[in-house]
Amino acid sequence: MTIPTSVPGRLRPVSPRFTLSSDERRAEAAAAFFGAPLDATTSFRSGTGAGPGAVRRLSDSLETYSPALDRDLEDLILVDLGDIDLGGAEVEEAVEAIADTMVAAATTARLAVMLGGEHTVSLGGFRGIRRIHTDAILVQLDAHADLRATYGGRALTHATWAYHAGAEFGFDSIVQLGLRSGAREEWPRTRDTNWSARELELPDAVRARISDRPVYLTVDIDVLDPSAAPGTGCPEPGGATFAELEAFLHGLAGLRVVAMDVVEVAPALDPSEITAAAAAKIVRDAVMLFGAGE
Repeated sequence: MTIPTSVPGRLRPVSPRFTLSSDERRAEAAAAFFGAPLDATTSFRSGTGAGPGAVRRLSDSLETYSPALDRDLEDLILVDLGDIDLGGAEVEEAVEAIADTMVAAATTARLAVMLGGEHTVSLGGFRGIRRIHTDAILVQLDAHADLRATYGGRALTHATWAYHAGAEFGFDSIVQLGLRSGAREEWPRTRDTNWSARELELPDAVRARISDRPVYLTVDIDVLDPSAAPGTGCPEPGGATFAELEAFLHGLAGLRVVAMDVVEVAPALDPSEITAAAAAKIVRDAVMLFGAGE
């Protein structure tokens, strides 16, 4: 039987990799990266399929040492599994392939890191983590609620993925922060989640409720104000500064973050590349915060 060269879900090697990482799976890896270059349901401006490559390339522009954290990527083992080949896959098939790959990444390293891709990929990422950690909580940083039941006549899209995550795993397994946009139908649904707010801040009561649960962190780059991240499909004015996002991320220290993703980077929309640089730095800091271990 002839094996096709392009199989949805198959991992393909990439170059460059995320800074300092190899393609060799190794025991005690701090982080395992993979790309999910899905760009199938974007509704305004497309281009997120090129996001993983741009974030990897810009990662090489960053220092490996963080003075704020006093940690260095050079002290950690990093693995880049490559990109999932999603060519020809239907959206649900792609989401399942992503779930399988998330399981592989999460069992390879202390922190699994997915580079998107449109935000639909996060449903697959969270599905995969819930196969390992059945009580995992989803912390979503996003300008948009993504709680529509359907969008544009389609059930599963970048604007509905959080609704599907809530329908599958319970809306009380979702914490949403940074929200400042959404359809009228979505706002009542935010009351069903564990917490929804515009501010990038975890109230003490919410933090206490999730403190003993594994956390999947998803960062839609449009949680940032467009002045800090113009290279995204649906920019929404009034967002966080990068410093505010970084401070929030550092404030998650002490929580058990087992996986994270950064999505919706569309590099062709930002010739300056500050959007990809911001995404790369978010990932860099997350790896040092959550992948380094004790």
